[in-house]
Amino acid sequence: MAMTVATLGAGAQQKQFTLEDLNFGGKNYKQMSPKSLRLWWDGNTLVNSDTLVKLKGYPQVFTREHNIYVQTSIGSEPQQITTDGSRQLVYGEAVHRNEFGINSGIFLSPDKSRFAFYRMNQSMVTDYPQVNTFERVAAVEPDAYPMAGMKSHKVTVGVYDMKTAKTVWLELGDVTDRYFTNICWSPDNKNIYLFEVNRDQTDTSLDVYDAETGKKLKTLYTEHHDKYVEPQHPVAFLPWDAGKFILWSERDGYNHLYLYNTEGKLLKQLTKGDYVDMEIIGFCPKTKSVIIRSNELHPLQANIFSVAMNGKRTLLDNGMGVHYGILSDDGTQLVDVYSTPDIPRAYDIINTVKKTRKEYFVSPDPWEGYAVPTYKCGSIKAADGITDLYYRLVLPPDFDETKKYPTVVYVYGGPHAHNVDASWHWRSRSWETYMAQKGYVLFILDNRGSENRGREFEQATFRNLGQEEMKDQMKGVDFLKTLPYVDMDRLGVHGWSYGGFMTTSLMTTYPDVFKVGVAGGPVIDWKWYEVMYGERYMDTPETNPEGYARASLLDKAKNLKGKLQIIIGMNDPTVVPQHALQFLDACVKAGTQPDFFVYPGEGHNMMGHSSVHLHERITQYFEDYLK
Repeated sequence: MAMTVATLGAGAQQKQFTLEDLNFGGKNYKQMSPKSLRLWWDGNTLVNSDTLVKLKGYPQVFTREHNIYVQTSIGSEPQQITTDGSRQLVYGEAVHRNEFGINSGIFLSPDKSRFAFYRMNQSMVTDYPQVNTFERVAAVEPDAYPMAGMKSHKVTVGVYDMKTAKTVWLELGDVTDRYFTNICWSPDNKNIYLFEVNRDQTDTSLDVYDAETGKKLKTLYTEHHDKYVEPQHPVAFLPWDAGKFILWSERDGYNHLYLYNTEGKLLKQLTKGDYVDMEIIGFCPKTKSVIIRSNELHPLQANIFSVAMNGKRTLLDNGMGVHYGILSDDGTQLVDVYSTPDIPRAYDIINTVKKTRKEYFVSPDPWEGYAVPTYKCGSIKAADGITDLYYRLVLPPDFDETKKYPTVVYVYGGPHAHNVDASWHWRSRSWETYMAQKGYVLFILDNRGSENRGREFEQATFRNLGQEEMKDQMKGVDFLKTLPYVDMDRLGVHGWSYGGFMTTSLMTTYPDVFKVGVAGGPVIDWKWYEVMYGERYMDTPETNPEGYARASLLDKAKNLKGKLQIIIGMNDPTVVPQHALQFLDACVKAGTQPDFFVYPGEGHNMMGHSSVHLHERITQYFEDYLK
C-alpha cells in the first residue's frame, strides 16, 4: 500500500504525494532518515512529527531539565544518563550561544551504539536578572549571559556507550576560552571529528579524537585569518570511501568545498569561483558526486548542482529562483522544492544519475483575483562605489506614479541574514504587502555585511558595526530621492534585532532624513551583547574601544528628532532589556522623547497572538505619525 506523504493542490489540480511516486522504493522507505522524507510547505512539515519519530527508530536520546535521557524502545521507561544537570551545568544542549552552526548538543554514532554530547559549565558566567512578573510576587529567573570581554562558559565533550553504560570524556585539556563545534562521527564509529576555535576567533583546527579512550589522535587541518574564521559545518565523509571527507572553508574568499583524506592531505578543491556554496544536500554514490546548493548562477539565486570528485559541476534544476532539495537515501532521486519571483512554490523530481528533471507540481497563485502590490527588484552601488547591492521595492496595488507616497525602509543589515532573493515576490514579507495595501511604498536593501556574498562583503563591517551598513542604506535613500513618487518628507524606517540597531542608528545619525522609526529588540551598545557573536565582529571592548564607542547609540540619544518607538520582549535572552532601558535613560538625560512598548514574558521574538498584536502596533505607529 502506498504511503501518502501529503495531498497538494485543490480541485482538479489535487495530487497525492507518495514515496512510490518519487521512486524511493516502497519496501525500504521506513528505513529512510527523517531528513530524506521531510518536505516543507509554508513552514510546516508534510510528514507529522509522530511519524518522523517512528521512522527514525530507537534509541531516542533527549534532554529534560538539563539532563540526558535514553529511551530504548516504544513504551520503555527512559533511562537517566546524567544526574547533576542544572541551570549552571547543562548536558546535551546547544552551546556557545548557538554560534558556529551549533543547533544540537547530542550526536548519535552511525550504528547508534554511542553518542557524543556537550556539557556546558556556566557557573563562572555573570547572570542577567530576568524577572517573571506572572507570579504573585515577581520572581527573578536569571539567564547566564556572557557579555563581550567578560568570562565565558566552559564546554567539554563526553561520549556515552549504551552497551557499557559508561562515559568517556575527550581529553581537551583546559577548555577556558576555547570553542568546540561541528561534531561528527567517523563512518566506522571509532572517532570523533570536531572543529576548535580560539576565543579571538582568528584560528580554527579540525581535530580527531578516539571515541573509546577520549585521546586526541591528530590535527588534520588548521586555518587562520586576521579578522575571523567561522566554521559552520561538520566534515562530510564520502559514502563510498570512508577515508575521504569534504571540508568547508572560506579561505579563498568564498565558502567552498575541499576534498581531504583522513590523513589530512588536501586532494582537491572541488568548487571555486566568486560565489557561495550554501548547503550539502547529500551524496549520490552511484555517480560518486555530492549534491549541493549554491548561488553560482546569481547572488540572488540558490540552485542545485551535482559536483563530481574531479570538480565538474552539473546544474540539476531549471536554473531559476531559489531551490531546496530532499534527497533519497540512495542519492539517485531528488525532490526539488523551489520558488521564483512569479511562482509561489513548485516541485520537480530530479534523477541525479541521468540528470533528468520532471515537473511534478506547480502551485497556482494564491492571490489570484486580489488587489496585490507590485514587487520589483534592482541593484545600486554600495558606498564603496564598486559593490552591487540588491533591493526590493513594493508598490501599492493602486499605484499612481503621479502621486507622492509615504515610504518605509525595512532593514536588517547584519551578518548571516539577507532580505532579498529571487524567490516568491523577491522574498517579500507579508507585513510589506499589508503596508502597501494601506498606501505605503516599501524599500528593502541588503547592505554590505549581510550573507551569501563572500568574505570581503561580510567582513566590510569588522570592528566597526553599523557604520558601513548605514552608508549603504543611505545610498538606498539617495536612490529613493530619484523616484518621483517617494515623499522624502514622509520617510520611515523599521527593523528588528540587528535591524533594530540599524533603525535606531539611522534615526539618530540622520535625524533630518527619517521622520518615523520602529526599532524592535535593538542592540544599543555592543558591550552588552554576547561573547561569541560580539567578539567575532567587534573584538572586545578593551581591544577595540574606538569601534565600540562609534557603534554605541547612547551618545546619539540627544540627536533624536523624529518619532521613534522601541519595542522589546521583557524577557529577551538574546538582546537583553538593558539595551533599551539604558537608551531610554540616555534620552531622559538628553531631553529627547522616544516611545516604548514591552511584551511581558516574551523573548527576542513575539509569538502567537503577541506577534499579531506586535504587527498591528508597528503598523499603527506609521499610520499615526508617517501617513
